[in-house]
Amino acid sequence: MATDPPATGTLKARLPPLLLVRAFEAVGRTGSMRRAAADIGVSHTVVSRHVRSLEEWLGTKLLERGPRGAALTPDGRQFLGSVSTAFDLIARSALELRPQLRRGLLRVWCMPGLAARWLAPRLSGLEESLPGVDIVLRAIDELPDFSRFEADVMIGFGDPAIWPPGSVALIEPRMFPVASPRWLQTHGAPPDLAALALCPLIHEESREQWRHWLTRAGHEPRQALTGPRLWNASLCLEAAVAGQGIALATRLNAAAEITEGKLVELFATDIRIGGYYLLAPPERWRDPLLARFRSWIETNAAASLKEDGREAPR
Repeated sequence: MATDPPATGTLKARLPPLLLVRAFEAVGRTGSMRRAAADIGVSHTVVSRHVRSLEEWLGTKLLERGPRGAALTPDGRQFLGSVSTAFDLIARSALELRPQLRRGLLRVWCMPGLAARWLAPRLSGLEESLPGVDIVLRAIDELPDFSRFEADVMIGFGDPAIWPPGSVALIEPRMFPVASPRWLQTHGAPPDLAALALCPLIHEESREQWRHWLTRAGHEPRQALTGPRLWNASLCLEAAVAGQGIALATRLNAAAEITEGKLVELFATDIRIGGYYLLAPPERWRDPLLARFRSWIETNAAASLKEDGREAPR
């Protein structure tokens, strides 16, 4: 049941519940209930309920809901401007006060495959470029809650069309099939894409990535794709090295195994079905520490792809 805001009293009594305000701010900032839900780590039904409760508390409509999503009303635009300013002030003050940031602590969340196979082997170089900074690396494929200071920056991967708001493009690597010499000796190399689609393919979580790759390569699979579904790209490549089937790889996560002869690239393709991005609160990109980290990772990622003659970083 909605309650009328008291006209007088303490500041706390005159403020709307901040949990509701946070949900509304996320919707206004991202432009979508679902994107707001992903941004603050709750379901979209919870976000919708919070916004309705806030509207009842304020006694005015903040969003117009329709088949194409939610649009801000004039009152919603006005309130969002004030809320965004207030949240930015809180975030800046918190960043200035937090002792770990003054000491020099950089917490990086990163996609597991890239973290294990590309970033971890280069940590000493990163430390040299950020002297005096403690680096904490977490291999995870979820978005951090920056408002709770879970991380300072995230390195994610996906289709640019569905990157989180505020993402900064890092690199879009070529993706290609790989198999171990042992697997190829036993089964033979597939002669064409149709034969490839019938092989035991190693999938990352779902079979959509392989299906998308085959379609982009010019073959529309008509049958169900086979092969195990593993948790992340690193596990997929380990399975391929162990002779369990054919996996999709990039130069960023499989260069060492290809150089050492543990994996062999199949076909000669130039297909890109996603890219890596950097994500941080917009106000943090002015932080000298994050600016140096961004410069280091952009330079080193581009250098890794230059080792492949067919790569043209995008």
